Amino acid sequence: MLTIHAAPLVLPVGAAAVAEGAVAVDGDRIAALGPYEEVVAAYPAARLRRWPGLLTPGLRQDRARELLTRCYHPDPREAEELGGLPLWGEDFERLAATMDATRRAGSVRRGLQRMLRHGTTQVAGPFGADDPALRTAVARSGLVVRAAPPVPVRDEPGEPSPVRDGVPDLDPFAAGGDLARTAHGPLTVGGRADLAVFDVPDEAALYGGGPRPCVATVLAGRLVHRER
Repeated sequence: MLTIHAAPLVLPVGAAAVAEGAVAVDGDRIAALGPYEEVVAAYPAARLRRWPGLLTPGLRQDRARELLTRCYHPDPREAEELGGLPLWGEDFERLAATMDATRRAGSVRRGLQRMLRHGTTQVAGPFGADDPALRTAVARSGLVVRAAPPVPVRDEPGEPSPVRDGVPDLDPFAAGGDLARTAHGPLTVGGRADLAVFDVPDEAALYGGGPRPCVATVLAGRLVHRER
């Protein structure tokens, strides 16, 4: 069924922002993108979803492999003991020493779900033959897999590296990139329908330390996350 996703601001990336914009999705493809009134007039029978804030392309998570293999994502039932954030470093190593395959698979599954809740639609691999269970879980999630970016080399000892230093974060914007660098790709007619919606007033609010709640993620045309 054809669906129109509308928001006060649509940021396609690579093209002008559209105030009171909309994206029409047919299957896994974008059928139209533009002002709300024009898109609705072109597809009057489409299902309509209205979102607050701004609609962007889905995001790219460059530290996905670390988040899935070097972090533990606690089950909500473990929140009192372990909290709700990914466990990394010594905390992860302590758990990993006694973690069986079932518990690890649950962590991977929750990690993938939490990526979707942050607007992620593309993840950096590889997820290869060395870990078939991980590769299968990623494939089932529907997330697009791409090659990981190269790790920057420090020119001087002690010089900070902007990528893959410190604790990996589920929020793709935590790496410091703007929308153009963090987006999976631009929204284009005929392109794959990977969208994210954030309840913020403008693009500037996506950056910095303030909250940027992702209220919806659309993956290949499917609504895979919706904030309740």
